Order: sequence, then C-alpha cells, then structure tokens
Amino acid sequence: MKKTGRNIVVFYGSQTGTAEEFANRLSKDAQRYGMKGMAADPEEYDMAELSRMSEIDNSLAIFCMATYGEGDPTDNAQDFYDWLQEGEADLDGLNFAVFGLGNKTYEHYNAMGKYVDKRLEELGAKRVFDLGMGDDDANLEEDFVSWREQFWPAICEHFGVEATGEESSIRQYELKVEEDVNMNKVYTGEIGRIKSFENQKPPFDAKNPFLAPVTVNRKLNKGGDRHLMHLELDISGSKIRYESGDHVAVYPTNDTAIVSKLGDILGVDLDMVISLNNLDEESNKKHPFPCPTSYRTALTHYLDITHPPRTNVLYELAQYASDPKDQESMRKMASSSPEGKALYQSFVLDPCRNILAILEDIPSLKPPADHLCELLPRLQARYYSIASSSKVHPNSIHICCVVVEYETSTGRTNRGVATNWLKSKLPTDNGHKASVPMYVRKSQFRLPFKATNPVIMVGPGTGIAPFMGFIQERGWLKEQGKEVGETVLYYGCRHKSEDYLYEEELAEFQKSGVLTQLNVAFSRDQAQKVYVQHLLKNKKEEIWKQVHSNSAHIYICGDARNMARDVQATFHEMAEELGGLTHTQAVDYVKKLMTKGRYSQDVWS
Repeated sequence: MKKTGRNIVVFYGSQTGTAEEFANRLSKDAQRYGMKGMAADPEEYDMAELSRMSEIDNSLAIFCMATYGEGDPTDNAQDFYDWLQEGEADLDGLNFAVFGLGNKTYEHYNAMGKYVDKRLEELGAKRVFDLGMGDDDANLEEDFVSWREQFWPAICEHFGVEATGEESSIRQYELKVEEDVNMNKVYTGEIGRIKSFENQKPPFDAKNPFLAPVTVNRKLNKGGDRHLMHLELDISGSKIRYESGDHVAVYPTNDTAIVSKLGDILGVDLDMVISLNNLDEESNKKHPFPCPTSYRTALTHYLDITHPPRTNVLYELAQYASDPKDQESMRKMASSSPEGKALYQSFVLDPCRNILAILEDIPSLKPPADHLCELLPRLQARYYSIASSSKVHPNSIHICCVVVEYETSTGRTNRGVATNWLKSKLPTDNGHKASVPMYVRKSQFRLPFKATNPVIMVGPGTGIAPFMGFIQERGWLKEQGKEVGETVLYYGCRHKSEDYLYEEELAEFQKSGVLTQLNVAFSRDQAQKVYVQHLLKNKKEEIWKQVHSNSAHIYICGDARNMARDVQATFHEMAEELGGLTHTQAVDYVKKLMTKGRYSQDVWS
C-alpha cells in the first residue's frame, strides 16, 4: 500500500461473491473521494500487517464480512478468523469499519460481522464508523446503499478531507481485442488453470473442479407440475473424499438462448476474443474473469446474467441511455431516497428483471458489451447437500434437487441456472458423456460419533437429501455388526401419489429395520394442511424422552424461512410442556443442544 500510495484497503469475506462485490464498490468509491483504495482477499495477505497500517496517513481498513452456514466465517476468511481468535496482535492506531452480510432467517444472524467489529476494538483498533448489517432475507442491497451513503461523509469528516463526490463513472478495466491470438491460450470456461478441463490433475477444489461424468439422471416425482430429480456423479479416479452431510458444489453454465439474445441486443460479435485488463497495474486482480476469452464464453461460463442487477450496475450503465428520462430513472434507482428504493423494488426486484429484461424494456439503453461484462458479478458455484454415503457409494456422489422455473409479472419465464442445466445433463448424449465441474465442501452436519445415539431427522421436500446418506450409512454400520441406535425420519411432501421422493427406498430401509420409524406428512392430501411439525407434536412424549434422556441428535434440513423456524418452535414447546421449563429456559435448552452439536441444521432460504 505504501509503495502504491494507497490509504484504504477493503477486505472481504465472501462465499457467493456479494461481499467481494461490495468491497470493490467501496474501493472504487475511495477514488471518488480523492483517496486511493484497493479490495483485498484476506486469504492472500498476511493479516498481521494490519498493525503497521498506522504508518500510512489517513489509513483505513474496511471489512465486508459475510456469515456462512451456522454463524461460520466464509472459506476465504477462515485463517483471518483463526488469527483474530488467537489475538496476539496489537492493533493500536488502526482505523476500521465493518459491514456485515447476513440473513435473518438464520440463527446466527451476521455473527461474523459482529465478531470482527467487536474483536478489532478489543485488539486496540479504532472504530471510525458504526457496524453496518445487511439482511439478505429482506433487501441486502438497500441496507448496503444506506450504510455506504452515511459512511463516506463520516469518513471525510474524520480525516478532514473534502468530499469531491466525483460522480462520473470510473472504469476499472480496459478492453483489449485480441487480434491474432493462439487459441490454445484462450479460456473456454475453465475456472483456474487454462486447459484444466482437458488434463485434469488432483487435488480438486473450488479453483480446480473435477469434471464428473453423470451416470444417472432420473425424475423422482410421479406427477404434479414440478420436476424433482436424482443425479449421480461418478468421482472414481479423482481422489475426492466425502462424508455424509457434506455439500457438493457444481459450476453451472447459463442458458445459450439468453446469451445469444444478449449478443443481439448489445450488437456484438460473441465470438470476438477479448481481455479486460485492470487499469491499476499493482492490483492482484488482473482481470474480472479468466482472460483472454470470447464474449460468448464470458456470458456463458463466467458472468451472472440471470439475477436482478444490483443498483451500482444500473447507476454505471445509466450514461448509455440516450433518453434523458431513462438516465434519470436508472440513477434514481441507485439512490437511497425512498422514491429511488421503491422504484428499484417495483421495476427490478418484484418482477425479477435480469439484465436482458432490463435492456429489452429500456430500449434507449445501449451499453458497450465490455463495460457491461466488467460490471456483472461472477457466476457462482451452487451447493447441494450430498444425498449418499461414501461408505456405500465411495465412487459416486448423489444430488437431489427441484428444477426452478416460474412466470414473472412481466410475462417472462425465469429458469434457475443450475437446476435447468443439471436437468439437461443426461448420462449419454449421442455417445458423448455429460459431465459436471464439481468439488466437495466439508460441512459440520455429521452423524453422531457414537452409532448407538438415536437420531431424529426432519427433512421435508428435497430436505431429505442428506438423510438418504445418513440412512445408508446407518444401514452400513448395521451390516458391519455395529449396534446402531434408533433412526427416525420425519419427511413431508404435497401428495403421496405425486412427489413422495425415494418412496421405495425408504420402504425398503424400514422393512430391513435400518429406519426405526418413518413418519410422513402429506400437506395437501386432506382439507387441512399437515406439515412435519404437526407430526413432531403428535409424538412429543416419545421425542422428548429420546432427546432429554437418551442423548438423541436432532437434524433439520430444508427451508430456513418457515419450516426450520416452525420446527424449532415445536422443540421449544416440547421443552416447556414436558420439561417444565419457562419459554426463556426452553430457548436456552435448544441453544445448548446446538452448542453440543446435538441440534444441527442444513438449511437454505
């Protein structure tokens, strides 16, 4: 930083790219306020250097920290988190501010942001602006914009700097059209090393995914208008290990029809080979995505073209609208004024308009393709709970998911990127084997160490996925002659005759005694809706005995917003009614189970 005259560094703890995006926006802002900033991945730096930041005048470290899973740091912030916990550092003289990214449907809302904010102060650093917290269950973008709008004036005042408020668009990358390029040096969708899909070398991880052949892709439901599916990925020869409860990450590609339409509307030759090179030569990040590559590859493999664009994208693109009214409304959507927020909500978020829909519905907007590619976020890997046990299937990873497809208020059909792409991956396609770039992410969702402990699993819908692995594993332990505790499943779906997933397999597990109990709620097969929490209430005495006296482990998988919340409330009620606890004590009782690893959740919203 000293060498390049920077005084602001924005670290990000990011799992799905949002915190990184926010960090880039803040480091760009610094330039608008006459300072020099950089966004940085804590994994790539020696964080002990923070203690030397005071050697730089008017220096500031900003932290955009996302919380992942059950209050955990993101993968790239794990080492930083460990370093903070060891807490040897003296950070006297360090100025800092934190913006946390979280989701209120989860138990440990913004745990990472809160921890970093508190811990830096304990180590002697000086907080120059209040902790900001974004809630992805409501409107994360709006939370960030509001925080940032108050943040910069406060920083300028703190450092006694005039806010230049340079509102013009600042480009981070410049376009280079590659004229006579050796095609062997052009990226065609690889995540890390060029040609890594042709000559695969372990170890396989997020930067070096394994191309796993799809051996099975079958529809699970017998009726209804949804498409639920079971896929099997062959990992033989990859040296990939997994445990029941882990997640498999897959790198999907965008729908070619959307990519072609974008090419048409942008008026660009999609097969032109380009590089976007960072104008800041000292930056660690040379390109926004692997370069050189073609526009087609970038829009297919590297960029997120289906999520509604964030406000900064609209703000930067506004200059390319030839109609002043369009320019004004696009800039307004990026402001934190109540009208602006309402307009962004009603024009972009509610109708789920992606970048293509925005370009179609604002005809005067004609941005250059390279600037659009610079602004769009990276297409992220998608995580699925593994639906198999490696004890039974050491060379295969199973996925259970539902195809996402819905009609928007503008009459368009939006399709989930990953699930529609997986649906098209049929084992043999004209003799060509379909494959999926993937890696495994370890989780804390684990069967009890002692096989004799009873397990109670609650997983409606595709939430059954990890439990297929758990049940297979308990069956395998039984076959090994081990004594296995009670294995109880609470499952739910809409109709017995339509979407009862793995019905035959579960019946078989029950027949062989691996599944001690199978309780199924069919929510729509009768006049009043019946859900898993109703079944739990019906068996409350039995469940309470298992939990309170027999050290049972409880597992919840599926929807965080309603199901996981309702199930947790049911356990609170049980503890009050059968354990004679007050409501506060009951909440505390379940929290203690969580701390002991006896109440685990694998939930999403």
